[in-house]
Amino acid sequence: MSEYIIKPKLTPDEDGTVLTVTPESAGWSYVGFQVAKLTEGQTLTRESGEQELCIVLLSGLANVATMNQTWNNIGKRMSVFEKIPPYSVYVPSSDRVEITALTDVELAICAAPGKDTYPARLIAPGDVGVEIRGYGNLERQIHNILPEQKEADSLLVVEVFTPDGHWSSYPPHKHDRDALPDESLLEETYYFRVEPEQGFAIQRVYTDDRSVDETLAVNNGEVVLVPCGYHPVGAPPGYEVYYLNVMAGPTRTWKFRNDPDHDWLMKPS
Repeated sequence: MSEYIIKPKLTPDEDGTVLTVTPESAGWSYVGFQVAKLTEGQTLTRESGEQELCIVLLSGLANVATMNQTWNNIGKRMSVFEKIPPYSVYVPSSDRVEITALTDVELAICAAPGKDTYPARLIAPGDVGVEIRGYGNLERQIHNILPEQKEADSLLVVEVFTPDGHWSSYPPHKHDRDALPDESLLEETYYFRVEPEQGFAIQRVYTDDRSVDETLAVNNGEVVLVPCGYHPVGAPPGYEVYYLNVMAGPTRTWKFRNDPDHDWLMKPS
């Protein structure tokens, strides 16, 4: 198995956690990521410590409370493939968050270094920017949950829906050099869901010099680590692919470089 694929646990931890990525486990400096699956009535608690968090309710209904704020009965979609924007909660560093499931809940905990600059807040579906990006079989739907125009210290969070037979994160692009204004250094995780769930996605991770050149078959519920290089995603015919992206780096801006071999695709005839 590739070192870039992180598989979920078959049996959740006592608090519902099924998958964990830390900067230490990934061998990088900024991005942390967890997935938890809670049963109705179950509660999960996290201390943010030196990190800021974005709690994304992937599916289900929950009550969410921080040290100073409470939001009851949030959530709407019962599956990510309903394709409606999620409810999320931004949690600053030096805070505490408690999530209590009102139904079965799947949630993501996105983490990156925080400076306690902004207060906790609800990110409701109406706060999420929705766009269709690309053309033809490069077309996909984007939900900008925590883009750089919204307040946060480090985190960038977005979800992408790739129809069957389409490609996304395409043309292949990268953001692995701290070379602003042309390119920003951003570590990135991809959390995949596939519908129907017995399917798979294809992701390639490669660098210009091919010192990294991996072609990955990614199953439902797995995470791909992208520490460097280009990283396009393909959805095989018959299978729709969802992924949640978390990015962070030394500067909170998304400036990318397309693979020059494929940049002509940005100019459809």
